[in-house]
Amino acid sequence: MELVQIEAFLEAASRGSFHRAAKALYVSQPSVSARIRALENELGGPLFHRHGRGVRLTDMGRKFLPYAQQALEALDEGKDLLRTAMLDETNVLKIAAARGIGTYTLPGILEVLRERHPEIKPHIAVGRSRDVLGMVVTEDAQVGLARELTHPDVIASHLYDEEIVLVTHPDHRFANREDVSISDVAREPFILYDPGSAYFLLIERVCREAGIVPRVEMRLDSVDATKRMVELGLGVSFLPRSGIRREADQGSLAVIPLAPEYRVTLPTCVLVRRQQHYPPGVLALLRVLEDMYDKHLPFLQQGAA
Repeated sequence: MELVQIEAFLEAASRGSFHRAAKALYVSQPSVSARIRALENELGGPLFHRHGRGVRLTDMGRKFLPYAQQALEALDEGKDLLRTAMLDETNVLKIAAARGIGTYTLPGILEVLRERHPEIKPHIAVGRSRDVLGMVVTEDAQVGLARELTHPDVIASHLYDEEIVLVTHPDHRFANREDVSISDVAREPFILYDPGSAYFLLIERVCREAGIVPRVEMRLDSVDATKRMVELGLGVSFLPRSGIRREADQGSLAVIPLAPEYRVTLPTCVLVRRQQHYPPGVLALLRVLEDMYDKHLPFLQQGAA
């Protein structure tokens, strides 16, 4: 049973004529006759009495009529619902960000985006970098901001390098040093932020290569909690510079230079699923990122094509 058959049946029932139904549908009368005949064959009996002056419904046709009307009305409602949903979603931009990026970097990006495109409605999800990658792969997010990760279905383009810095209480003995070695840090009570994060994995690698094991005395799940413990003088920690700028400016935390061989950075990327065309909201955000970080995003021209 095809939609064109239902439409032909309803028009003929309403107008009492295959000829008038054909005119309403902008098809030939033989085409309408063929569609109704095919429908009758599928249903197993005649739907119309044919006579010289036109057609009228059989008893079978009258019984089938309300169901055909309901079917067409349901399809029309479905079309209207999709049109409304598409209009609502046109300006929705789904962004996923790693925790630190979402807390300390994304707000500035969204501020610029809002100034340029106030019609765009960002929907934000935050998780670890691997969670962000997963959301981009499954299309639960249109754009991801995370540490450098790879997947065959995702394009990752470098934006900036996040510096990981050693932070202490401002009265700590390291505060007056020009730089400290990783072995000096190993003797301090260490406050660990998010053991499963890219930050931790990077610091763990640096310590392992230096042949030391840090004295981990606290394991916390947020940068803010970690900062608070360091401000209380309960230990030292490695944190992203973007997360401690305000405290460093206010003097409640001290940023301690590491010896050059132990200074580390974490690449930060924008992640977008590979596809031929990108929605306007995605392209708008990518252009904002290009301008903010003075980058050329190679897939921007591809998506705009």
